[in-house]
Amino acid sequence: MTDLEAELRRAVRGDVRFDVTSRALTTMDASNYRRVPLGVVAPRDADDVAAVLAVCRERGVPVVARGGGTSIAGQATGTGVVLDFTRHMNRLVSLDPGAREAVVQPGLVLDRLQEAAAPHGLRFGPDPSTHSRCTLGGMIGNNSCGSHSVAWGTTADSVRALDVVTARGARLGLGQQWAGAPAGLRALAEGELARLRTGFPELPRRISGYALDALLPEKGADVARSFCGSEGTLGVLTQAVVRLVENPRARALAVLAYADEAAAAQAAAGLLPYGPLTVEGMAADLVPSTAALPRGGAWLFVETGGESPGEARARAEAIVRAADVLDSLIVTDPAGQRTLWRIREDASGTATRMPDGSEAWPGWEDCAVPPARLGAYLRDFRALLTSHGLRGTPYGHFGDGCIHVRIDFDLLTEAGIGRFRRFSEDLAELVVAHGGSLSGEHGDGQARAELLPKMYGAETVALFERAKGVWDPDDLLNPGMLVRPSPMDADLRFSVLPREPVDVVFGYPADGGDFSAAVRRCVGVAKCRTTSAAGSAVMCPSFRATREEEHSTRGRARLLHEMLAGELVTDGWRSTEVRDALDLCLSCKGCRSDCPVEVDMATYKAEFLHHHYEGRRRPAAHYSMGRLPVWLRWVARTRTAPLVNALASIGPLAALAKRLGGIAPERRIPRVAKETFGRWWSRRPGRPGADGDLVVLWPDTFTEHLSPDVGRAAVRVLEAAGLRVALPPTVALAKAPVGDGRTVALDPLSLLRGRGRVCCGLTYVSTGQLDRARTVLRRTLDLMEPILATDAPVVVLEPSCAAALRTDLPELLPDDPRAARLAASVLTFAEALEKHAPAWRPPAVNRPVTGQTHCHQHAVLGDAPDRRLREAAGLTGELTGGCCGLAGNFGFEKGHYEVSVSCAEDQLLPAVRDATDGTVVLADGFSCRTQLEQLAGVRGRHLAEVLAGALDEERS
Repeated sequence: MTDLEAELRRAVRGDVRFDVTSRALTTMDASNYRRVPLGVVAPRDADDVAAVLAVCRERGVPVVARGGGTSIAGQATGTGVVLDFTRHMNRLVSLDPGAREAVVQPGLVLDRLQEAAAPHGLRFGPDPSTHSRCTLGGMIGNNSCGSHSVAWGTTADSVRALDVVTARGARLGLGQQWAGAPAGLRALAEGELARLRTGFPELPRRISGYALDALLPEKGADVARSFCGSEGTLGVLTQAVVRLVENPRARALAVLAYADEAAAAQAAAGLLPYGPLTVEGMAADLVPSTAALPRGGAWLFVETGGESPGEARARAEAIVRAADVLDSLIVTDPAGQRTLWRIREDASGTATRMPDGSEAWPGWEDCAVPPARLGAYLRDFRALLTSHGLRGTPYGHFGDGCIHVRIDFDLLTEAGIGRFRRFSEDLAELVVAHGGSLSGEHGDGQARAELLPKMYGAETVALFERAKGVWDPDDLLNPGMLVRPSPMDADLRFSVLPREPVDVVFGYPADGGDFSAAVRRCVGVAKCRTTSAAGSAVMCPSFRATREEEHSTRGRARLLHEMLAGELVTDGWRSTEVRDALDLCLSCKGCRSDCPVEVDMATYKAEFLHHHYEGRRRPAAHYSMGRLPVWLRWVARTRTAPLVNALASIGPLAALAKRLGGIAPERRIPRVAKETFGRWWSRRPGRPGADGDLVVLWPDTFTEHLSPDVGRAAVRVLEAAGLRVALPPTVALAKAPVGDGRTVALDPLSLLRGRGRVCCGLTYVSTGQLDRARTVLRRTLDLMEPILATDAPVVVLEPSCAAALRTDLPELLPDDPRAARLAASVLTFAEALEKHAPAWRPPAVNRPVTGQTHCHQHAVLGDAPDRRLREAAGLTGELTGGCCGLAGNFGFEKGHYEVSVSCAEDQLLPAVRDATDGTVVLADGFSCRTQLEQLAGVRGRHLAEVLAGALDEERS
């Protein structure tokens, strides 16, 4: 323990963390920059903040305040002590609906304030796209805005009073008429009145620099407002009084289509007189091809409000009539509006990838110009990009003249970094020429502060430095930001990564086979830190359970980044810090779909575990559950299922088995089926003659040995739909009329080892036994060759196995063309019926449903065909999102039980408890069904079982 850490522990009641993990998690924000702090302190109150400042001031250690860590200019990173307000100082202190005010602590997440204000018909006006994880303190520090700023302004417009602690320990209550002003501030401002009146551009999104013009007497000498946007360089916020606005009772969203973003930008300012709530712009490059938007190359999202849906729609229609558009769409359905807004909110992540998959980065994320000049500015901006050989897709707050863009800078080579600097200097001059601000929302930080003299001139920047000296004469708070800034091309986070590709097992096709590039995908927008899974979202269940950064997708990516850097995490693949952070990753794959940049932490975890345990003894669970297919095949071959089930029901024996197998003592060992699905198939007396398409039903480990009822039900439904069903060729199942009928001759010992049966390798992948997984998959491809020579689809009932075949198989065997062919042939149960029996209509079940979409289905496979099949069968209602928490071996491993239960309680168990009598509980995954049985005493059923039951009822 260092002297600094020891002294902080004595002085502070909150958490003091100087360990490698805590420091690694805060080396970066959502910018291009990286700084390694000495430690992290989570203060409990203002007294703790003052104590930290006193200790650090005595030792000359810088202090940086941090909220959600989503800053894009580098201002949430530092080399001293980082103050984390999200852990303890995160409360809504009070809410006064009559006064339309709320008192908040700096670590309160914006969405929590919105949820508390909503029942009173109120809301906080500014709403950045990171609203589900950004904090009020961070918003005040950066003077954040969001899409509704055309109606409700910036965060500074919503602040009434602030409590701050200065670097020298003074506790100030900031407000208007010089309230709380530190000594010397009034004299400084009154001595520069002419400069304050003429040196600050008048535009809605002027965020750059200090807002010293708020100190003018005609503006109320508002010290609180002038503090907003100071990026933690003047004082540390401990509490704020904020203004709330009336939330419209109804909203409508008009989507206006234009030929390109310049045309959309040119039109945006003309819509402002109609009083819209938003005027947001996006171009086609950032919009999914599946999005239901009107035809065009760029769009304006214009939201209107009203006392009734009719009034909101009428206002939207008036805007459509006034706009000169290619096409338009008005959406009044709240769910439809949320879907469209999600596209806009995810742009901060999706923009980090160019259409060809190459990387793009922040740095010039939010310049702003007068709205009327936006079209001309965008045309000049595009020309400047071209002249530097760069690409980027603008989007953002067109109604306020604020443009977001990620640019394909090369920040890995000296030449690329030089181009980054030259472009930045040229762009700053272009913005100033259009009367704009270098920052229109996210602050200057390190990315733009060096260029402030181009915008304000040397004398005004010198005035900023004098103001900093009044507030923080020791330069203790966030040095290197805003005044006396660090160079824009220093401390780049990519400079520490290895230059040569890391030797890995997975192919990482989307990242050119480069594991470092895969890890770089995480840009820190922190959607994984959302504390409630909205709609059908899955990511990130472990963070929602623990609320610890290291258990978020971003936190794990940060640790992997530091592992590759080798400065903080020094033992590479053997790192215990990375291992421990990944231990609570459920491998749900939710981040693969829900993360805007498609970070795939499940794959990274499997890769890490492979290297971490290479040549070493593994945890017991890797042998017991990672090799589950071997043990279950042995039980099936020896016909000892009744004996195994009997032994597992004897308490002391079961406890011993769980202890030896690394299984959580709270778990019950699932029963093994007395008859496998394959054995049932082989003894079927006869099969209906059908002339429909041939489909190959995959006998996954769970269906084969633990839930054969699901397989039997699937055969029943597929054949009722007129399809010919077969199983893959194996020694034991030579009767299957597939392909050329060829079988593979294996000795009995090989069969016991599983060499005579197909397997997706899921359990080996999830435990990082990748060499064994590749061996299993190659044998599977050998067995599947007769099928791969046909056009027969492979129907997989277990979603996790289908996902493994779709993604893990081709990524583990990228050089084997058979892997890609098998992956392409995989269909889910619902996909098979929709594609190969389109005329068939399922039996009418006509009952409500509840349950959860399997996390792998959500992330990899998609559930649209399942929704259509349920609708056709009269199964009404929506399934929840999230993850059941069992997640294969995860919930069974010792030490994971509490997190597993917490994940189930997030959405699944409440949905089942709230279901009415007669509701069908759907759970296509064996893990989901097991979790429901063990935690709720409820039997979940695969959709195939539900339909098969309905067919039997019809027949009877």
